[in-house]
Amino acid sequence: MALQGPFVVVADSPAPDVVDALRSAGAFPVVEATWADAGAAVGSVEPEAVVLASPCAAQERAAAYARVIADRIAGDGAFIPVIVRAREDAPPPFPDALMISARAPAERMVRRIGTALRIRALHGTVLRRIKTLQARGDVPPQLPDSDPLDEATVLVAGRGRSYPELTVAVGERVGLVGALSVESAARALNARDIDGLVIGDGFGPRIVEALLNVLAEDVRFRDLPVAVLGGHAGVVDSFALQLTNLDRIGTGPARLVERFLPFVRLHAFGQRLRRMLKSLDAKGIIDPDTGLLAHDAFWRDLNRAIDDAERRGVSLSIARFAFEQSERRISLDAARLLSRLMRQVDFACREVDNSIFAVFTETDLRAAHVIARRIASVLRQTMIIPDKKRTGIETAVTLATLKPTDSLDSLIARVVGRVAAG
Repeated sequence: MALQGPFVVVADSPAPDVVDALRSAGAFPVVEATWADAGAAVGSVEPEAVVLASPCAAQERAAAYARVIADRIAGDGAFIPVIVRAREDAPPPFPDALMISARAPAERMVRRIGTALRIRALHGTVLRRIKTLQARGDVPPQLPDSDPLDEATVLVAGRGRSYPELTVAVGERVGLVGALSVESAARALNARDIDGLVIGDGFGPRIVEALLNVLAEDVRFRDLPVAVLGGHAGVVDSFALQLTNLDRIGTGPARLVERFLPFVRLHAFGQRLRRMLKSLDAKGIIDPDTGLLAHDAFWRDLNRAIDDAERRGVSLSIARFAFEQSERRISLDAARLLSRLMRQVDFACREVDNSIFAVFTETDLRAAHVIARRIASVLRQTMIIPDKKRTGIETAVTLATLKPTDSLDSLIARVVGRVAAG
């Protein structure tokens, strides 16, 4: 994408390759600053992005600069991506820094900036929509202030000696999905929302190339953060322009995670913004956390569905999915998976106790039993397993179907009280 608006380039010595690349892509003005006056440069313009073209010798100055960026964003503004050119083994200067190799071609850097700017534009759109609705007197859903990493999911594919260490390093920070083969990795990518892919050792060059080719050919994955541990330098370089957030990191699992997580955070933030836009488009009927119906909208629709079923004499069934560990992370994961699995005519919501209600319209108890069992099976096999667990999440499913004498209260009382499938 063409770059628009002002950019700040920070370096203690001239960085003409960076400046020329930005200007060639349409950036204007490009403000050049040294580390000593970097904070003032950001304060003088409204930068679309910042490029740290050379490392900062003083860690305290880098931390102070990070606070300047954070303060600017905190003032109700869209986030400002910070791209950092550095050696492949260098740590990020602060947590949200988006690293890129100092040897990477300028075109690759511009494309990576463009990917980050798409999420910045999405953030700005959400903020404007919220302000517009507030000005009208509406009460729109608010963006969560939690770290997007709290709900991010990373797929780790590998089968070499570093795989256990790699999964531990990733799993300590984000939700983890493991894959010992390319086939299982492909299934996970298609079955759920993934915010990053780590390719560990144990795969030959042809296998890695085949996996990267699949990602490059599918528009859904072209902005996906992908980190390759160790070798395959030639393969990674050949896909670097097609997969803008692809990197090879050869310094071990700990450094890989350190450099990779800011991209995962950004991707998860983008997913959060897209859910929020759907919620705003639906005037708050859709829950921005799950993609299911919001609580009040669900109960309104359930009342209408019961009235419609009684008037037309058709079946209606309701299921409640409860999990052995009533944790928000597990519940959110299940809700987002459920939103992919449900039929268009059905609807659901996540409750405050982290259980999920799902309504199957024009469905009798026998058919609902089959549907609920299938959903429970998929959830068990696909949901993220908490630390120290070695088996899938057990899902208790209760079912009830509407009777001629039922009210909403009696129907819900039955579905809360009787286990029918698991």
